[in-house]
Amino acid sequence: MWSFRAWRQRRILARAPYTTQHWQQVRQRLALLDGLSEAEEQRLFRRAVLFLHHKHLSALPGVELSLVDRLTLAALAELPLLHLADLDWYQGFHEIVLYPDDFVSPQRHRDASGVEHEWDAEHSGEAWHRGPVILAWPGVQASGGWDGYNLVIHELAHKLDMLNGDANGLPPLHRSMRVDAWAAAMQAAYEQMNAILDADPHAPTAIDPYAAENPAEFFAVTSEYFFSAPDLLAEAFPAVYAQLQAFYRQDPLTRLQQLQTGHPDYRENQSPTKG
Repeated sequence: MWSFRAWRQRRILARAPYTTQHWQQVRQRLALLDGLSEAEEQRLFRRAVLFLHHKHLSALPGVELSLVDRLTLAALAELPLLHLADLDWYQGFHEIVLYPDDFVSPQRHRDASGVEHEWDAEHSGEAWHRGPVILAWPGVQASGGWDGYNLVIHELAHKLDMLNGDANGLPPLHRSMRVDAWAAAMQAAYEQMNAILDADPHAPTAIDPYAAENPAEFFAVTSEYFFSAPDLLAEAFPAVYAQLQAFYRQDPLTRLQQLQTGHPDYRENQSPTKG
């Protein structure tokens, strides 16, 4: 059956300036994509190009973006959606603003006694409800390895979380998933991290301690680790890994383990990061 949407997408793809040569350069930058099948890579390439058609990248002075730079960012943005139906998961924003470095952002918090606190904090990224995503370009460039850091996935996880309203760590789950199972896994791990840090704020944690900031940051950080350090996340919080596996419908841990077994550049606990 003829589909206007499919026809329009084919038209966008045919007119886009991005080529397979550009994609090969993206692949050289992103170790995170190693182990994807040919079909998955082709789907990711198409979705990245469509992402760039629908989202505007605003580069502030000091940031120069090549076609490969744009395609790299889009590939990272679309990786979490690779096995999800094309349902406009990134609705509600049309712009990504790229800063040349970390930026200062005003913060506001009302404590349990009702006192409101305001301060300025330096950030590498922000996702505004019904507003743009803001990214520091060095953080984007540092994303893409198996090292537990991915600014793009972190901030866009917030956007998925916001599909239900304010970010609270509960994105819209699939019908096959249970909210109580999600909440139990996430809450137990979140409380475990907070107990460790309450006892000693400088105690080592299995994942970035920023995950203990609030439930929204816990979802964003664990999403970041799910794709960029799945072995660390699965070892520390297997129930959280299982919930994210059900949500994203991917299994990066198995992909990483297969790479470690069969690829000479991969070693246990020493996964390559491409520059």
